[in-house]
Amino acid sequence: METPLALTIGVLVAAAAYLLLARDLPRVLLGFVLLGNAANLTIFAAGRIGTMTPPLVEYGALALTADAANPLPQALVLTAIVIGFGLAAFALVLVMRAHAEFGSVHAEDMDAAEAPDEPATQAPSPPEDSIPARREAA
Repeated sequence: METPLALTIGVLVAAAAYLLLARDLPRVLLGFVLLGNAANLTIFAAGRIGTMTPPLVEYGALALTADAANPLPQALVLTAIVIGFGLAAFALVLVMRAHAEFGSVHAEDMDAAEAPDEPATQAPSPPEDSIPARREAA
């Protein structure tokens, strides 16, 4: 069970890296979601995948049985799914707003969002007569 899960996580991370390197915002968003799912599966795998005993403490017992699944990774993944969904929805709204504002979702076409390059202003040079005075003071 661990080998197919590890292969799945590897494929998800590889696909996420490929999509994150794209210059197209929807692809970047999909890569971000895939990377979050790969992280969730990694955390979920830490909680003993394959055990069939639920993480419940029996009446009168003080702790879980030795072969029970760990409930902490399950709770963390459930929380991460909710947060990841909210973050993906927010990022989707940002992508839609960028498309409405600039008419494109390609990063190269969004140069209007950056401030234009201004020529560098040089600091005023010191008066010529003060330079020898500094040398003499040293």
